[in-house]
Amino acid sequence: MKNKSRRVAVLGGGITGLSAAFYLLKLAKERGEAIELTVLEGSDRLGGRIHTLRRDGFVIERGPDSFLARKLPMIRLAEELGLIGELTGTNPQAKKTYISREGKLVSMPQGLVMGVPTDSDKFMQTELVSEQGKLRALQESELPAEAKAEDDSVGAFLERRMGKEMVERVFEPLLAGIHAGDLYKLGLEATFPQFKRMVEEHGSLIAGTRAAQQHAAAAAKTGGGASVSSAAPELPASVFLTFTNGLSTVIEALEQRIRAEGGNIRLEAKVREIEPIAESKEAAYRLHMLDGTVCEADQVVVTLPAYVAAELLAPHTDVSALSAIRYVSVANVVLGYAADGFGHELDGSGFLVPRGEKRLITASTWTSAKWRHTAPEEKRLIRCYVGRANDEQGVELDDEAMTAAVRRDLRDLMGLEAQPEFVEITRLRRSMPQYPVGHVGAIADFRAELAQKLPGLFATGAAFEAVGLPDCVAQGKQAAEALLAN
Repeated sequence: MKNKSRRVAVLGGGITGLSAAFYLLKLAKERGEAIELTVLEGSDRLGGRIHTLRRDGFVIERGPDSFLARKLPMIRLAEELGLIGELTGTNPQAKKTYISREGKLVSMPQGLVMGVPTDSDKFMQTELVSEQGKLRALQESELPAEAKAEDDSVGAFLERRMGKEMVERVFEPLLAGIHAGDLYKLGLEATFPQFKRMVEEHGSLIAGTRAAQQHAAAAAKTGGGASVSSAAPELPASVFLTFTNGLSTVIEALEQRIRAEGGNIRLEAKVREIEPIAESKEAAYRLHMLDGTVCEADQVVVTLPAYVAAELLAPHTDVSALSAIRYVSVANVVLGYAADGFGHELDGSGFLVPRGEKRLITASTWTSAKWRHTAPEEKRLIRCYVGRANDEQGVELDDEAMTAAVRRDLRDLMGLEAQPEFVEITRLRRSMPQYPVGHVGAIADFRAELAQKLPGLFATGAAFEAVGLPDCVAQGKQAAEALLAN
């Protein structure tokens, strides 16, 4: 007698959901197990925050623009999808990054790694921090290691280690930009646990960062970098990677592979209720859709934003861990220019703006300088970011007002007077999850209770462990493995 196929529904068609679907089909096939898979995406497109616009020779990212090369899940996924040859790195000539200081762009000193100074001589030459602030920061190596076991905020931890001025002038624009968050509300364990480990293992952040640099240099000499098959092209030597035709490349490849393997993808398919069917032998869950239809599944993977997942799961389990995750709205403003008359050499990758500078722009990437594939030779491309925790009102400016304010900041900080040929504005409302202090433990407790109350239902995604694209891919794969083992 032929084994009955297990029916699986994946809620959410972003990178986590599509990765989960891809690995569910792949692993089930390897095990000789039949599976009927359906991806339910509430919007009219796949990819979630990943959204590449291709126009007139430009490659424009409306959401994230790259991923960390040292995090391998995305690279391994690219290899499995046959995309390794399309990976590209940053322009090695665009090494400089600037930080705004009193309306002037100041180059970040060499040897600054994630804000931690590893070259004291070069650090002492910077104008970003006062003499007193620099001396206070370098005293960090002499402070005793901390024995504090419980979680703490990133801001409080860094202020104790390196002083308040370093947090405000360096760490806040550099680190908070990853989450568009408030460092004094972001949990250390969930966002930058490596800082805590460095102090525990090496006695200080400075010593730990120097040790990490030495380890990375040794690994590079011995070829201990990203692990791909011997037949794959050599990866670019770059901290960040993306695809030559944009990040949507991986979304398109995942969709194609999922459909080719028999998976079903439904767009504009919003789930309004999850109904457990304890008495049924046919399905464990009945998913009631907004359009009145029903989808039945033996197992479910939920990869939705925390506030959406909380609404669906609240009737069945404690969702306080999800409700504690607030989301910040941001906007991306992309400006395209002709090179002729542009008037700026774009001698780096861009700049960051500390909160205290009181600008609309929180950061700017000089995209065509940082990523050579993104603009034709005779064009220039700049991307600016608007919105962060406790400062989101700028996201709701109308297009004309936002463009004018962004151009004013670019004129003040860069001296850029050129008229853009086009402006693309993307508002990403409630897009950046903010992990609170205690997040890691709270999510572990939530998942333990979820496994008891809703067996066969898994919840994962950017709200749970990390927001980076490789982290989301890893979480999707882990959910697939856990589901098939269940």
